[in-house]
Amino acid sequence: MRLIRASDHSVLIVFGDAISPDLHRQVMRMQQALRLPGVLNLHPAYASLLVSFDPLKTSHEAIEAAALEAESHEAIAPESLLVEIPVCYGGEFGPDLEEVAKLVGLTADGVIAAHSEAEYKVYFLGFAPGFPYLGGLPPALAVPRLPQPRLRVPAGSVALGGGQTGVYPMSTPGGWRLIGRTPLCLFDPGAARPTLLEIGDRVKFRRIAAHDYERLSRG
Repeated sequence: MRLIRASDHSVLIVFGDAISPDLHRQVMRMQQALRLPGVLNLHPAYASLLVSFDPLKTSHEAIEAAALEAESHEAIAPESLLVEIPVCYGGEFGPDLEEVAKLVGLTADGVIAAHSEAEYKVYFLGFAPGFPYLGGLPPALAVPRLPQPRLRVPAGSVALGGGQTGVYPMSTPGGWRLIGRTPLCLFDPGAARPTLLEIGDRVKFRRIAAHDYERLSRG
């Protein structure tokens, strides 16, 4: 673990430089341990945690001491939820599916099967409110991002980018390759739990037909 004073009101805690379940567990345990007076926000990433604090209420030294203390004890990570996300793959919902299939040497159905059979972990939320960065993508589905990002990606789009998969919670620009779309709402600022997914949740994608997509969209 490395402690870096990132600014006059933040400390960056770095556990490594890879996407791995072990590093993710360390991030989650540290996030749980550092919910302390004076801490304003905790920003998790794949293998690091940025701690923002009020310098009038705490200090770099106090945060660093708390982090070292937490590292010396085996904290229990909170239980994770398993969330199923229905996806209509291909066609207008996943315009890049055929190209992805060519890039990875599979059929479109092969890509869908591999993507929907895996179980994913929400490593963190970022880029846009509720956008989940998911670990667990089968290595055979890793593809480069688009050479030119789209100006508009529809909300609910399920996409691949490098060795990652994710779901766009709202209509935004984006450079990941779109293979499907879910009718579920991933971000509702007025809800008690604004984001459908939280860090640590497990995700399974379930293939649905276009008529199911329309029915669920209305429901």
